[in-house]
Amino acid sequence: MPLLRFLPEATNIDFIGARYYAFAVDGLLVLISIFAIAVYGFNLGIDFKGGVQMQVKYPTVIALDHVRSEVSGLGFNDGQIQNIGGGTCDRPVNSCILIKVQPKPGQDGNAAKVQIQNKLGPSYTVESFQVIGPKVSHELFQGGVYATILAIIAIAIWVAIRFEWQYGIAAAFCTGHDVFVTAGLFSVLHLDFTLTSIAALLTLAGYSINDTVVVFDRIRENRRKYKRMALSDLINLSTNQMLTRTILTSAATAITIIPLMMYVPVLRDFTGAILFGIVVGTYSSTYVAAALLLYLPAPAGAIDTPAPASP
Repeated sequence: MPLLRFLPEATNIDFIGARYYAFAVDGLLVLISIFAIAVYGFNLGIDFKGGVQMQVKYPTVIALDHVRSEVSGLGFNDGQIQNIGGGTCDRPVNSCILIKVQPKPGQDGNAAKVQIQNKLGPSYTVESFQVIGPKVSHELFQGGVYATILAIIAIAIWVAIRFEWQYGIAAAFCTGHDVFVTAGLFSVLHLDFTLTSIAALLTLAGYSINDTVVVFDRIRENRRKYKRMALSDLINLSTNQMLTRTILTSAATAITIIPLMMYVPVLRDFTGAILFGIVVGTYSSTYVAAALLLYLPAPAGAIDTPAPASP
């Protein structure tokens, strides 16, 4: 028996009755995302715009904040600096950094490299250097978009095979919605959109479908147990049964992410997107995913009766 109970074991919330409100909130988020992406686009980082990338080693542990301050004082348009490991970089640990900057207008990559070297001093050794061209960056961006879309399609196919095709359509819609709205957050807040951002969206797709599948699995289980129950009542029952589990899982995940967002600046955009995605994904999995089944042909064994109207 737990000493503290923050959520009741059983709830009786009319999710189906409130579905129109949930759809309205979801629709608003999607419209905001469409508008922001269409008007403002993405604040593409160096990975997708092109720039200079160099790996630098120091004889001892590198003070990352000091290097960031030194490089940012050079006036580059964009810059990312992070520790890297492996090979000689582990002797000692944190003795290597990866610097990515976008050269100033009219400045080539070699000039930017020399400027950084002069600023850091001779104690820093450049172990690798490359210039990322616009064509390569554009291909990376396209590849990231295609990877995200294919991931959503693959998830939908898996759910359709694991359950039924109606569940696959609902899962594709909700997972795509969560990913798209989170991508819209990058546009609305003008966050740097990099390969790390693509990783955040793919991570979110996997997390989002987990919550959705848990609810779907309970719906299928209850269909076998309550063969004469209307689909709308079945969805309400199943969602209420899984509500506490869903909220606790999301809260536990968020608790592990918040410290990273607060104390690891280089991961702030990544963790912020994941945290936002957790909230949106939990909301859509709870209120939207199962409710969409009402607007598709009834799954085998379900009684297709009209859902109660929203008050």
